Amino acid sequence: PTMLFDSNQPLFLRWSYLPKLAPWLVKFLKKANHSDMNEISANLYRVMYDSVDQHIALAKDTGAEKYIKNSGWLHGYAHKSDFEKDRSYWEIRKNIGLDLIEMEPEDIANYDPSLKGKFGYAVRSLTDGHITDPGAYINQLAEYFKTKGGQVLIGEVVDIPRSDHKAKTIEFADGEKVNVDHIVITSGAWSTKLTKKLGLNIPLESERGYHLEFVNANIELKSPLMVAAGKFGVNSMDGRLRCAGIVEFGGLEAEPSRAPFELLMKHVRDIFPELEYDEVKEWMGHRPSTPDSLPLIGALDGMENVWAGFGHQHLGLTGGPKTGRWLAQMISGEKPNEDLSAFDPNRF
Repeated sequence: PTMLFDSNQPLFLRWSYLPKLAPWLVKFLKKANHSDMNEISANLYRVMYDSVDQHIALAKDTGAEKYIKNSGWLHGYAHKSDFEKDRSYWEIRKNIGLDLIEMEPEDIANYDPSLKGKFGYAVRSLTDGHITDPGAYINQLAEYFKTKGGQVLIGEVVDIPRSDHKAKTIEFADGEKVNVDHIVITSGAWSTKLTKKLGLNIPLESERGYHLEFVNANIELKSPLMVAAGKFGVNSMDGRLRCAGIVEFGGLEAEPSRAPFELLMKHVRDIFPELEYDEVKEWMGHRPSTPDSLPLIGALDGMENVWAGFGHQHLGLTGGPKTGRWLAQMISGEKPNEDLSAFDPNRF
């Protein structure tokens, strides 16, 4: 909470939103302890640990493979003493199975010359990857889906009529109705607008994330980078350098705030004073967050054919393939070879 009173910290709150946020925040703070953190970390790891392989399997022969890079990632610290303050958290990561290497300044420069002199210490993960253009990647998967007989309808779903504990149709804002066998709700931070139609009150909040994309930047990183000092990530993508990491609590409706963009730009200039680019694009996205930081995956209580697959906070794209695989198995009547009780969508 003290981060809220320091303008250089990457956490913002629209104070007018606090009354609405308070019930969720109380639940969240109850989980903010070491015991729960260890359990949450272990459960998230089960969703994420093989995400690169899951994406490769999902994208095989779709044309989307080209966007997947098995690159690892780097976490840079200004000084080794800063890393030592975080060592207990790195031990948690090691204990759950991440493959990590600690790096001195010379190692960092040899690994990625564009980072020479930027950090006094770093940790490199060997098992992570990134996607060079998430939007293009998802669109390519959707196009492949259509070649296999799938249909994509884009519109605002306003209701899910049901009878005898079963959904029969979905209704769009333009009046169109579509008959369904099953419904999977994967609408991110907007998902509870649909679950409320089913009488379910699920505590979900948006972590509003702020992003800067520098088009045709003169810096290209070998792998994604987390800058510890500013708590923001930097990633070289197709034709641009993307920087993100600020969090704001303010709900789904309010327009983006200026202060998070300005703080992020300050951090970027501090670490990359040599950065040049053609233009900068700003955007703010909504990360769907539960009080226990775990997604909701599975069947909804009292509904025979409505399923949840949302609440992955910052990790939706990362955990998407495995979430989809688990849901497909359950819908097909198979039992996943995993204990999914931690992700029970009815736990709240």
